Amino acid sequence: WEKTSSTKTLLFPCHRRYPTVEIRAETFNGSTHVPVPSDSAFLKALLFELRLVDDHIFAEHRDTCTRINHSSVYSVRTEGGDLWPVLAFQKSGLIYACLPLVEETLEPRPPLLTVSGLSQGLALLLGIVDYISPSRKNEAEMSAKIGQLRNLLIQACPLGTPLNTNIRSLNSSFDDIQETPTDENQPAWRSNTYKGKPQVNVCITEKVKCMQYDKRDVVDMWQVYGAVNCKCDIEGSAPNVTLSLNLPTNGPPLQDIVVHHCVTSVDPAMLMSSSAEPLDDSVYNGPYKFPFIPPSDSFNLCYYTSQVPVPPILGCYQLIEEGSQLKITVNLKLHESIKNSFEYCEARIPFFNRGPIAQLEYKVSYGQLDLSREKSLLVWVIGQKFPKSLEVSLTGTVSFGTAGKEHPTDYVCTGNTAYVKLYFRIPDFTLTGCYVDQHSIQIFAPGKPKITASRELISSDYYIWNSKAPAPTTYKTLFD
Repeated sequence: WEKTSSTKTLLFPCHRRYPTVEIRAETFNGSTHVPVPSDSAFLKALLFELRLVDDHIFAEHRDTCTRINHSSVYSVRTEGGDLWPVLAFQKSGLIYACLPLVEETLEPRPPLLTVSGLSQGLALLLGIVDYISPSRKNEAEMSAKIGQLRNLLIQACPLGTPLNTNIRSLNSSFDDIQETPTDENQPAWRSNTYKGKPQVNVCITEKVKCMQYDKRDVVDMWQVYGAVNCKCDIEGSAPNVTLSLNLPTNGPPLQDIVVHHCVTSVDPAMLMSSSAEPLDDSVYNGPYKFPFIPPSDSFNLCYYTSQVPVPPILGCYQLIEEGSQLKITVNLKLHESIKNSFEYCEARIPFFNRGPIAQLEYKVSYGQLDLSREKSLLVWVIGQKFPKSLEVSLTGTVSFGTAGKEHPTDYVCTGNTAYVKLYFRIPDFTLTGCYVDQHSIQIFAPGKPKITASRELISSDYYIWNSKAPAPTTYKTLFD
């Protein structure tokens, strides 16, 4: 909406309403559901709530001094009831607004931080701001962009859930966007058709989460979860693609598999394998075939977990306090089955609830040790390879100055309870051994596509706790 000194004009009357989302809202909210009014009624109510019309009239629900709004989320009073949460803000004379879905009852109102739709709606509105704002001073260009916005939103948010909030990036493909598919077989998730040389890009990303304690009475835990991302540039309104994931001999099976809604069929045995149950000889171990009609944009074909026998890097951390000094020892060992070729690998050793590091004496068997600018974190850069022994070590003595407000604090990491956190990425490698056989990809469309397949292993919440201090049970819940 455009705001002037005396009038408010609806610049975008062809706004997007999603009947399926409104039905979902009615299902979730039950008796607390408030229907969305007509365009004109909603605009009038919103402008009144924002004090942009009839601001001389006192409305107790809006103007009472006990009601102070600290956010851009409003409750808009309509004939059907109070519509909440309405996300709205002003930017360069324009008003941007949306009504996110709340997937629960509205009484009592849930905390804003628990409503995931708010962050999605804000991201979408900010994408529209970024798209429109550069043309704010050129009325002709502004009108042209607003005329395109409806079609762009069909691609950015086709079914009510934002898929791409970078509206500006969608502008180049505007000519290919159709409001309704010309082919009745074209699924709703293919918002536009591709023209050009066919190509398929597939990337398997596995992340490993780990908690190591080096204690007899506390069990180490690790977890692997993967995602298969695809980008299929293929001509046709509904091209059929079949992709297979393969495992090496004796590789741990994939479990907890969740597939994208574009997958047309799947072997039920594939979906039955659950990490909550013990593995047995009858578990499905591939190949995992996924026939699907790909969306126009990049998407995650499936997610999975796996129970691998060992973590990629085994570690031991010992921190002992002696007077005013801390003695630290860190030992890391790369498992022999892991590819010794990293894009990066480093260990970060934070010191909480203490002052800046005033004195540091250390010895590393490999790599280099750096001190952060705040002097509260040691960064051990191991680099792109472990040595031939596959083992590295760090020993040192640390003393601290007077603590200030800028230094990190942590209620869990008190005293000698501390950790080392590992950050690494191994390209062209997965911990499960999962890979895509390019020759097994079948595409039922004209032309010979260019197929690119890659994979990677990335650390995620990879902690090694001080074995000389109590293990913090708080962090064990990360695996529940």
